[in-house]
Amino acid sequence: MQHFKKILCVISAEHPNRNTLERAVSLAENNQSQLSIIDVMPRIAAGIRLPNRPGVSRNLQTELMEGRLRTLQSLTKSYQGELDIQHQVLIGVSFLEIIRKILREQYDLLIKSVENPSFIEQIFGSDDMQLLRACPCPVLMANANEKSNYKSILAAVDFDIDFPADQENTDEQNLNRKILELSCSLALSDFSELNILHVWDAPGEITIRAWSKNPNAAVMHYTSGLQLRHKSAMNTFHKALHRHLGAEAYDYLAPQFHLRRGIPSTAIPETAKWLQADLVVMGTVARTGIAGLLIGNTAETILQQLTCSVLAVKPAGFVSPIKLTE
Repeated sequence: MQHFKKILCVISAEHPNRNTLERAVSLAENNQSQLSIIDVMPRIAAGIRLPNRPGVSRNLQTELMEGRLRTLQSLTKSYQGELDIQHQVLIGVSFLEIIRKILREQYDLLIKSVENPSFIEQIFGSDDMQLLRACPCPVLMANANEKSNYKSILAAVDFDIDFPADQENTDEQNLNRKILELSCSLALSDFSELNILHVWDAPGEITIRAWSKNPNAAVMHYTSGLQLRHKSAMNTFHKALHRHLGAEAYDYLAPQFHLRRGIPSTAIPETAKWLQADLVVMGTVARTGIAGLLIGNTAETILQQLTCSVLAVKPAGFVSPIKLTE
């Protein structure tokens, strides 16, 4: 079962979200993990100084950093008896400094409150989207009403019906395994309801309808056959999860499986809303040959529609385009 050893939580000292902080503390306690709280502030132009008087630093950047650090320490003071929380204020472009810290210190989970990006940021990429694209570890984007414990978790998985759903060595199944390990771990620690969703579609329906002499019968035969194959693959997936968890953990979780026909970009948000999910766990897949440059079109569309928190998981072998030397 997946357990987090090092958790990094980004909190704005100027506009702190206590719900996100409580979620990070809860995860750190449940996983007995290290927890670091950071803030990132922009670099101030050189030469800007404060008045030279007793008790005031002459360097504005230093003074502001120290103020933000004191705020972070104050926010976590009540938790310090239970956890050893580290604090740091970084300077620079937010998503770059966050990813570089993760690369330097090998964190295995990033938690951050969702932004409310401007129109321009939505077009060219907010810090959140940049983190989802380039962060090497799983990213938990917490919504404004983030809960310290989740009641309902939705894990979205995908598999190729032309290959066994329990096959071990495919990239797809490795990603599914990571999604389920994280989902099961969170569901066990939070006593959550766990739902597992697979979305399927019948892409050849239009072609069959256009060329068949008896289109209705041909389409029914085609779609029902596909549905049966996806259902069979889901059952195999179901059994593989039972073996992986063991009977006791599986029976305790009692995951609910959902097979829906449709397009993932609409079916996943719709299912999350229907289930009143507090968290959606899903994978991201690069849509170009350049490792780590962009997340998939489908994943990006889904992320923009969800109103609950999201845990985005990278596929095995993902390489962040951000380098420590830049």
